[in-house]
Amino acid sequence: MKKRIKIPFKSAFGMLGGYAKDRIVEQIRLIAFVIVYLVTFQVLILQVPLADALPIAGGIGLVVFGLAFFLEGLLLGLMPLGERVGVKLPTKFGILFIAVFGIFLGFGSTVAEPAISSLRTAGAGVTAWDAPMLYMLLERYTQALVYSIGGGVGLAVALGMFRFYYELSIKPFIYTIIPVVLALSLFLSFDSILNSIIGLAWDSGAVTTGAVTVPLVLALGIGVSRAASKNKASSGGFGIILLASAFPILSVLILGISLRSASPEQTTEAHFFSKQNRVSALKLFDDDNALLQHAFTRGSEVGRKSYFADLAQYENTLQDLANNPETLTQLLGTMSLDEWLSSKASEDERKFIASVKTGPIEVASGIPASTVFKEESKISLQAVIPLTLLLLVVLLLFLREKLRYKDEFVLGIMFTLIGMALLTSGIRLGLGPLGGQVGAQLPRAFSKEAKFIESKMITPFDTSLVFSSISLDGTTKQFFNLVENDDVKTIEFFPEKYDKENKIYEYVIKRQPLLGPNLTLLGILLVLLFAFGMGFGATMAEPGLNALGITVEELTVGAIKRSQILFVVSLGVGIGLVLGVLRILYDIPLIWMILPGYLLLLPLTYFSEDEFTSIAWDCGGVTTGPVTVPLVLAMGLSIGGELNVVDGFGILACASFSPIVTVLTFGLITRARQKRIVNTSTDNHDE
Repeated sequence: MKKRIKIPFKSAFGMLGGYAKDRIVEQIRLIAFVIVYLVTFQVLILQVPLADALPIAGGIGLVVFGLAFFLEGLLLGLMPLGERVGVKLPTKFGILFIAVFGIFLGFGSTVAEPAISSLRTAGAGVTAWDAPMLYMLLERYTQALVYSIGGGVGLAVALGMFRFYYELSIKPFIYTIIPVVLALSLFLSFDSILNSIIGLAWDSGAVTTGAVTVPLVLALGIGVSRAASKNKASSGGFGIILLASAFPILSVLILGISLRSASPEQTTEAHFFSKQNRVSALKLFDDDNALLQHAFTRGSEVGRKSYFADLAQYENTLQDLANNPETLTQLLGTMSLDEWLSSKASEDERKFIASVKTGPIEVASGIPASTVFKEESKISLQAVIPLTLLLLVVLLLFLREKLRYKDEFVLGIMFTLIGMALLTSGIRLGLGPLGGQVGAQLPRAFSKEAKFIESKMITPFDTSLVFSSISLDGTTKQFFNLVENDDVKTIEFFPEKYDKENKIYEYVIKRQPLLGPNLTLLGILLVLLFAFGMGFGATMAEPGLNALGITVEELTVGAIKRSQILFVVSLGVGIGLVLGVLRILYDIPLIWMILPGYLLLLPLTYFSEDEFTSIAWDCGGVTTGPVTVPLVLAMGLSIGGELNVVDGFGILACASFSPIVTVLTFGLITRARQKRIVNTSTDNHDE
């Protein structure tokens, strides 16, 4: 009988502490470049201090610890279980059972992806009247959206199992699914309602291939490949990430088509909130209160006035908003009154609120961190537990295998749950707001006019404190001194901002253009350079890409080095982000960005070797990890929001197809160079 080795507590604690430290440092290295790059660009280049720095720093800390726990949990729990099932399943069951299991595995792993949480929060800036179908999917049918994406991945995994089992080439699948998805996207682009979901659909394909889906699906694919062929190719298992990216696009587009009749037509804000349109508008909301909250939190004065029957009712509501905490919460949700006055209220509304407000109302803005963690913990349980039970049922009941290392497995599942809850909470509290802040500030780089930031009402205002000054050319201006946070500022006085009747002065804060009114081209180039650096640097840090680089080096027997594939893929993602930002800046329909790109990929695929083609197409999926996705998605949506672009999605889609182009092109160039070298050597030998 084996004796159990007893390790003193101090020694065990030191060993575990050192191991945990290494894992945490590893995650810090993973996200350090992206965070430092974003903060440096905003503070030094855009010259804007980081707002809510402490909560964002806390959120990033949660991401670091969440990634460490989550990835360690995968290594200890889900991945060994998935690999064992993937290897054993093909030895005992036929392809039909494997395909059905693949559907459930693909669905479960996708729902458990941390990046999916980015889609749950992506609808914050979408307005119901500009993009009713997009709003419906993101806000009203969020679970249906997630399930349709999971279903698409499930079908992709099942189809991939058939491909591996019968040793089929990936090229026929590419020439079938890609033209179908492109054709359907092109068809929907001519529909005034459905065209707004094209960007969402293509971005959905990018968020599915992450830390959970890829290892589990690859494990199953490799197992099927081994069972189907004794002479397993080193690229066995590749190509399935391509399918897992393409099918969710198709499933989201089909979901949109199925809901087409339930969506109201796109219209103006005034008409959307009017009484005569109430029945149509309520298709998107649970009740009148939810519709009214939408008017206050995302609409303008035009929509709010249109909602009410008369002016008196509208002004009574504003008065309640200013003085009644219950009304404030009912109309603004987690938004504070100050935030609403600064970002949503019109000048007339700000003046009216100042005139009727009887005292300060202390209402915390934003969702408390404890609430966020509670919500994300529940979602983590709903995502991880069903997937774990699925794998256990197949292993224990169908394969009749015993669970090895039970204590290690249980610890792994616990780590996965804790890590996912921390990671997704950190995305909501840290990465999302950080990407949103930078995205909101980027348009300043090419803006021609000063941007309104906020306004503050000074009441009562004493005009006797206003003084005049004169310049050398005889121009006179009026000023007053304002004490704020114990600092005295000299503020220019504008008579038109003073309400004599109520003795209220509106102090408007504006931020001047970064590069002046005549340097918009330079500003746009600066934004594009930022996007390229962001994509290139973030991709170089992705651990999945490093693993892929090693595989490519082995597959090509050293002809293509790991460092080369890292550079080529990162270059492609950088170019893709540039294209994605250009699309948002100039409000270019996404279909006219991706259609030429994928049409270029078809001939490149035809002339490429089959094994390298699988790996190249998979590069479009491994580059979008749990750190990159929420940052890039939030950044793109914020840029779109600042420029009043209805659909800010599509930036991830551009970042997905571009690396495929660069990798396939690089592979063809490398192969041509090798042939030239061989031919030259042969000619010299003949001589």
